[in-house]
Amino acid sequence: MRLLVVEDDKKIASFIAKGLKEAGYAVDSVDNGDDALHFGLSNHYDAAVMDLMLPQLDGLSVIERWRAQKVKTPVLILSAKRSVDDRVKGLQAGGDDYLTKPFAFSELQARLQALIRRASQSSEPSTLSYADLTLNLLTREVRRGETPIELQPREFTLLEYLLRNPERVLSKSMIIEHVWDYAFDPATNVVDVLVCRVRNKVDRDFEPKLIHTLRGAGYVLKRA
Repeated sequence: MRLLVVEDDKKIASFIAKGLKEAGYAVDSVDNGDDALHFGLSNHYDAAVMDLMLPQLDGLSVIERWRAQKVKTPVLILSAKRSVDDRVKGLQAGGDDYLTKPFAFSELQARLQALIRRASQSSEPSTLSYADLTLNLLTREVRRGETPIELQPREFTLLEYLLRNPERVLSKSMIIEHVWDYAFDPATNVVDVLVCRVRNKVDRDFEPKLIHTLRGAGYVLKRA
């Protein structure tokens, strides 16, 4: 899942992005309202964290313009403004939740998960499946038939990406951009290592094999 963090305080932005990436999310981060508006209109995000006091365009204006353009990305407003009036204005502008600074990262993550869960229930199924492989987006449980499979956060993100694109060849650059969220370095082998780890858990003890390598092209989820 991909998230957008909009925060002009570099320390706070780095803290949030680092924690979310460690939890398995792909994260884009911007520090001003103009970039936030552009990113939100140009990309699909499962949720966004939005500061209000931003350079250029303020956070409320960004949210209002997103909503005017039919952008439905759930927005968690993160602000030092604590009054009831401020919270009401944020929610009336189109925000979905409001968290005041200072905050605990565990609460921020829980609120984001709740927003994503509510959005998922209304717009897409909570479970992805292919053959006898299933992945629950809400509980983050993975099974091959009746056998539970334990995945680390980044492994889960890769498998989710494969399940959202069954029988489609995914190049290494596509995978690294989605899972790690940075430009592809052709010299790196991180994709091969991660795919190998996921394949060992998902395919090694099961039939049919589902994760296949296409030399020079990438990887694909399909029946043999």
